[in-house]
Amino acid sequence: MEERRYRSASGAPIALRRRQHSASCRELAVRGPRLQLRSLSALTSAVWLAAYGLFVLSENSVVLSAAIFITLIGLIIYLHFVKIDQESLLVIGSLGIQVTSSYASGKESTTFIEMGQVKDVVINEAIHMQKVIYYLCILLQDPGDPQGVSEVVPLFQSSKPRLDCLIEVYKSCQEILEQRKTAPQSSGIK
Repeated sequence: MEERRYRSASGAPIALRRRQHSASCRELAVRGPRLQLRSLSALTSAVWLAAYGLFVLSENSVVLSAAIFITLIGLIIYLHFVKIDQESLLVIGSLGIQVTSSYASGKESTTFIEMGQVKDVVINEAIHMQKVIYYLCILLQDPGDPQGVSEVVPLFQSSKPRLDCLIEVYKSCQEILEQRKTAPQSSGIK
């Protein structure tokens, strides 16, 4: 297993972990910065102090209860649905590509794309807020038109790695895709 440090499009530190399970199977994982307990504590304290100030002015205990309840519900929603700690890509030449997002709460979201649907993996560019950002995406083959693309599946949407990191992932994916293209096609069972 090999790990390298990079930066995201926003400048945050990220780490790319590459693991080669076999010649035609690689796992690439981008881990973003962990949730900082200091910033979480500061935000919670600020909300609760503001609620306490309102309680002192209004002398209504419902304000404190509501602040505590809203803060806890907000934290649970953030950890379970928003904060992604790691995004991984498992490329298996004979089967397909598995895309997994791991949330701070431990929840995982996984999507599998069969290799027969994959036309190519490319680095695309987009203009966002007066700057060019790059992203990796999977082009899915159009079943009706072998030369066409039916869908574009963007990868690493949360961590948003910079171009140097994307090139590493792109090269790994292309090595496996090239093996698949050069491998002799089986004629089936007779």
